[in-house]
Amino acid sequence: MRLALGLAFRSSPWVLACHLAVTLLSATAPVVVTWLVKDILDTLTSGASAADIAAPTSTLAAVSTIAAVAPQFTGYLRARMMRVTSLRAHERLHARVDTFTGLRRFEHPEFLDQLRLAQQAGGLAPSQVVDGAAGLIRSTVLLTGFVGSLAILDPFLAVAVSLSGIPVLWAEITLSRRRARTFWDISPSERREIFYATLLTSVEAAKEIRLYGAGGFLRGRMLSERRAADALRERQDRSELRIQSALQTAAAVLAGASLLWAVGAASRGAMTVGDVSMLLAAIPAVQSGIGGLAGELGQTHHSLVMFDHYVTVLRLGPDLPAPHRPRPAGPLREGIEIQDLWFRYEEELPWVLRGVNLRIERGTALALAGVNGSGKSTLVKLLCRFYDPTRGRILWDGTDLRDIAPAELRARIAATFQDPMRYDLTAQENVCIGELSALSDLRRCEEAARLAGMHEEIARLPRGYATLLSRTFRSSEGDGTEMGVQLSGGQWQRMGLARSFLRTGADLLILDEPSSGLDPAAEYEIHARLRERRAGRTSVLISHRLGAVKDADVIAVLEDGRVRELGDHRRLIAQGGTYQRLFALQSSGYRDEPAEPEGARP
Repeated sequence: MRLALGLAFRSSPWVLACHLAVTLLSATAPVVVTWLVKDILDTLTSGASAADIAAPTSTLAAVSTIAAVAPQFTGYLRARMMRVTSLRAHERLHARVDTFTGLRRFEHPEFLDQLRLAQQAGGLAPSQVVDGAAGLIRSTVLLTGFVGSLAILDPFLAVAVSLSGIPVLWAEITLSRRRARTFWDISPSERREIFYATLLTSVEAAKEIRLYGAGGFLRGRMLSERRAADALRERQDRSELRIQSALQTAAAVLAGASLLWAVGAASRGAMTVGDVSMLLAAIPAVQSGIGGLAGELGQTHHSLVMFDHYVTVLRLGPDLPAPHRPRPAGPLREGIEIQDLWFRYEEELPWVLRGVNLRIERGTALALAGVNGSGKSTLVKLLCRFYDPTRGRILWDGTDLRDIAPAELRARIAATFQDPMRYDLTAQENVCIGELSALSDLRRCEEAARLAGMHEEIARLPRGYATLLSRTFRSSEGDGTEMGVQLSGGQWQRMGLARSFLRTGADLLILDEPSSGLDPAAEYEIHARLRERRAGRTSVLISHRLGAVKDADVIAVLEDGRVRELGDHRRLIAQGGTYQRLFALQSSGYRDEPAEPEGARP
């Protein structure tokens, strides 16, 4: 609770103070009104004049006005508190997530479930805890006032009504624990439901879903996940219905018995009319206060349990071990050495890389070839230190990558991945994601796009580099009604290249299938430019099109996570191994005769 209240206080201390002050005022008003009504009734029944009740009547009107207006202020302050705390909570959460420098957590379902709950709780739980604290203050003040009033009338009745609240408190805390567990249990189903719903409404999936008639299948999966989540909610709701119904029945019986007692006491002259009116107000107020106190305790407990997911994410340690004394990643002077590298994504999963040994000399180009699943892209992830090796090491000029701060290492790397991200941003922003300092320098952005063969195409867009590359949103420029533009797969691939070209000072250029979505002419042009960009620079190139890698200084053929062949194009062709076989198979697609059998020499 301290962390949640602290977050609310730091977000807006004056809103929190006003919220608590108005809450205290609104809690006191009903008790004051009840005593004023008792005083007025007793005064009237004693034969007093109108002048005798003028003062209490005026006070009653003023207090009633305050009681009527207070909820409006409370509603405004609650909404204001939710906005400011939600903003601060999301800022802290996403700033923390941004410090997770690796990819492992983002590929772990349990972390993703917890992150989703943290996003929900971070926006709501702090303000809910404040509401709960305010509610506890309100209920405590209300109960203290009315229980004290009942004690004046009959101490036994005050004790009996107070003790009746113990089962209510126990029930609410028990139910809050069950609610929190239900939220956790339904989280995987909700994430899958959101996934299927996103597929059904996304532009990217629309073509295949409609062509293959898969809408009904995906809709069925989505509804199945919804039904699974709803079944857990239904079970929780029924449990609450049974418990709450029993408690409310007991409360009604107690209220009825108290009313009968009050009528009997009044008929015997043991109570005044004012006493009866106060009793009639106090008993339901106490029961309501006990229920409110129990409800606030239960809701606050639930909010704190949910807020624990938020706190857990904030307190997570680094996903990649941070070096105690980071060594600088200076400009690459000698090269990168990969020594006995073993890697697997989880302990129970098979090895992806098995004892890989490679050296990339400064200023040379290393090409990685091999069939799908041979470990090429995984090796690139390790070079970028998205993961640490399970065994072995990677050295940057003799320094283990684990001894270099990830941000400093990555500042010296430019990369184009085989699946470049398609941001729903403008064309300029999409390019400058590769080097954010270029956002204020359109000339640099244009030069990078020109090198990637995209400048002319961007220039022809409706708003040039300010064009939104998305059909999901409308442009925020102008009147906000302009639709964005969709690029083709090949154009997006060139946008990815433009991002890497912005990093002109990078020491290592990584190109993972940079031309897989391009037509032959565009591919030829891009590889010609890539050869120019790679000249004299250290680079790693991955491509299934072996014609694109044959000019590399060294070609490493990966198979089952191991380096099976190593050499330049001529040497590997002469060996007649895997590389020669794959090259012959690809070449046969451009000739009339079939490919030569495995092991044959050209």
